[in-house]
Amino acid sequence: MFLRKIACVLLSAVFLVATMGMAAAATPNTVQAKLSLLEKDTYGVEQTGALLDRINKLEKDYNGSHRTGSMMARVDALYDEVYTNSPQPSVLADLNAVEWNIDHEVSMNSVDKRVAAMEMKIAGQTSEGTYRHRIAALSAASFGSESLPMERATVPANTLIKCSLVTPVNTKNLKVGDQIEFRVAQDVVVNGALVFAKGEPGYGVVKKLKQARNFGRNAEIEIDFNKAKSIDGTEVETFVGEESKAEMKHLAMAAGASLAGIALLGPVGIVAGAFVHGKDIDLPAGTEFYIQTKSDNTLYGVTTTLAQ
Repeated sequence: MFLRKIACVLLSAVFLVATMGMAAAATPNTVQAKLSLLEKDTYGVEQTGALLDRINKLEKDYNGSHRTGSMMARVDALYDEVYTNSPQPSVLADLNAVEWNIDHEVSMNSVDKRVAAMEMKIAGQTSEGTYRHRIAALSAASFGSESLPMERATVPANTLIKCSLVTPVNTKNLKVGDQIEFRVAQDVVVNGALVFAKGEPGYGVVKKLKQARNFGRNAEIEIDFNKAKSIDGTEVETFVGEESKAEMKHLAMAAGASLAGIALLGPVGIVAGAFVHGKDIDLPAGTEFYIQTKSDNTLYGVTTTLAQ
């Protein structure tokens, strides 16, 4: 199945991918923006009502008590608790590690749904208490300890990540600026640490688009696959470079694709060719491809005996 999918990528269209990753999205810097992100990741949707009531709810759900101070200070503390991996792994990093240990995959659902789903699998019912308490209990059940086996790991530049499309790529339905979502398709282990877990999300953006035209002129699309989330929730800058292209070319050869008509499309392309003239690009969800890290990164990873 994988080889058929990669052959689809390589042989069906001129599929251009920018090699220069964009910087990760800037951290939101207002109470409203941070609250919105926290609520979407926690409950699945942004909440309504007075800002203070919304802050109180998040604090109660994560910690069971309210902080003092200004609204900005309280939201900043919540944001750091959920997302920031310093000086210890964040709530989301802990949740990702536990979910991977239970399911060997990380889902893209809200914190609320993920915690409840894991509790149902382990105990057959959901439990009461804060998210922190419930995640700790899940850790103890799955790892045997509330102390998660997460340690800092150095991930070298050009580390390969196999991915699969979540957003279908169809040139008839896309426009410049559209976001293309994908998922990590296979665990990435570096020096005994799981740093990218299957299921973690990634994002790209359509940079250029040409529709199929008369006289056999094929559609062309340029997508910058510029960031993928590691297991600790860090948005890591990524791109399609020489290592990624070489990996896809090897897989095309393994699939029996004829090398005649397969060409590297210049400095920003992936292997492609043997396409039918004048056709639209239509890559379904699940189509697999490779990207690579743009620079060295220090991330929290789950200690594992999985092969690198």
